[in-house]
Amino acid sequence: MAAPRRDTRGIVDAAELFARVRFRRREPAEPLRSYLEHYWLIDWDLPQPYASHVVPHPSVNVVFQQYEGHEPFGEVSGIGLDLFTQKLEGRGRVCGIQFRPGGFRPFAPEHPVTEWTGRRIRLPEVFPAAGTAPTAILAPDDEDARVTALDTFLLSLKPEPDPQADLAVALVDRIRTDRTIRHVGDFADTEGMTVRALQRLFAAYVGVGPKWIILRYRIHEALERAETSGSLDWAGLAADLGYADQAHLVRDFTATVGVPPTAYASAVQHP
Repeated sequence: MAAPRRDTRGIVDAAELFARVRFRRREPAEPLRSYLEHYWLIDWDLPQPYASHVVPHPSVNVVFQQYEGHEPFGEVSGIGLDLFTQKLEGRGRVCGIQFRPGGFRPFAPEHPVTEWTGRRIRLPEVFPAAGTAPTAILAPDDEDARVTALDTFLLSLKPEPDPQADLAVALVDRIRTDRTIRHVGDFADTEGMTVRALQRLFAAYVGVGPKWIILRYRIHEALERAETSGSLDWAGLAADLGYADQAHLVRDFTATVGVPPTAYASAVQHP
């Protein structure tokens, strides 16, 4: 049986990234899974600098980082609104926590998630008791030990059950998986909510609005299809994703990724 295809949504030129770094995803401890997507681990030893690019998910991440010649540190990375670029060089290691959209609030309940949107904040500003967590998480060479340390860090924060977080997670997951959701008003009606109530929930628990999420998942789908489909019917894909026409897809893709979709597909499929 063939191995399942790796989920590359959001990664720009995923094949190039995987050729240069060791990238793995790991599952968190069972009590954390309702609020977390996964852990993501990266190690590299590069003879030449390399810049990775990601179209961010609508997720908050907590990222522990070690770059050669620098002290380890951790930061809370709110939802990125623009293309994220990270230069990697020499040797380094990253251990990241990707929360489900809507899943971060129980770990920092005093703040609406919009407070972190578009920002990268050093860990002690959000979790003052984090202390030596970056060193404890990044130091072990054993990957399982790093995953255990991530579990220990999160469980120490003692997140409380939050029905509103559960609702936000479920609503975003519905947007991600249901291609028929194209308009916020129709989605709110289907869920028995007013548009204003839906927007308030997303501001408090997700960090961006439902319209932004609908558009971002469209771009993720277009990116993945561009990398994996040999010959892509862009007009057909635009229709599948709910765009009025191909021109609107081209506009959003170019604004987000920096190049038109046909140029991107040509570059990643014929390097």
